[in-house]
Amino acid sequence: MATAPYNYSYIFKYIIIGDMGVGKSCLLHQFAEKKFMADCPHTIGVEFGTRIIEVSGQKIKLQIWDTAGQERFRAVTRSYYRGAAGALMVYDITRRSTYNHLSSWLTDARNLTNPNTVIILIGNKADLEAQRDVTYEEAKQFAEENGLLFLEASAKTGENVEDAFLEAAKKIYQNIQDGSLDLNAAESGVQHKPSAPQGGRLTSEPQPQREGCGC
Repeated sequence: MATAPYNYSYIFKYIIIGDMGVGKSCLLHQFAEKKFMADCPHTIGVEFGTRIIEVSGQKIKLQIWDTAGQERFRAVTRSYYRGAAGALMVYDITRRSTYNHLSSWLTDARNLTNPNTVIILIGNKADLEAQRDVTYEEAKQFAEENGLLFLEASAKTGENVEDAFLEAAKKIYQNIQDGSLDLNAAESGVQHKPSAPQGGRLTSEPQPQREGCGC
């Protein structure tokens, strides 16, 4: 079935990074399809999704690259950092090890993206409060110390999932408006007024292989 045509003013490229099993693919699926994947398998390489949103009256198409969290894929996934306007850095609030590894993920993001890339820290699985292993306060402090946006979310219930993608987009749009993001730079991660708009849908590019359960 053909998707309805959309007129949009910008394309923003996003990447989703973080340890294996923190729910990166589930967050993308919840945002793009408004559905929760109960048996969310590990991503092999990279998956891709799109959705059109609105910020300050402007239609913006988000192109979202969901990267594998396993160490053996880091060399492959690092190539997708380049040219990202936004990065969602995800940890699991019930697994402290995923929080402890954030510094490594942040180092990659800082080194491989452009200086104006908007990074938002997301504590996923906020619905599992009884199993919490990382406090909201310490994660918020980490975000503040590193100049990151921050919120906790639940890919299962949908809580704050929309906000995570929208808050990053608002910040990117603000950077465009105040001139701190150069749209002419190849690595900006933003394209202005595409000539052939298409509707938002979740696809795979390339078609990933799957193994095991990632959630």
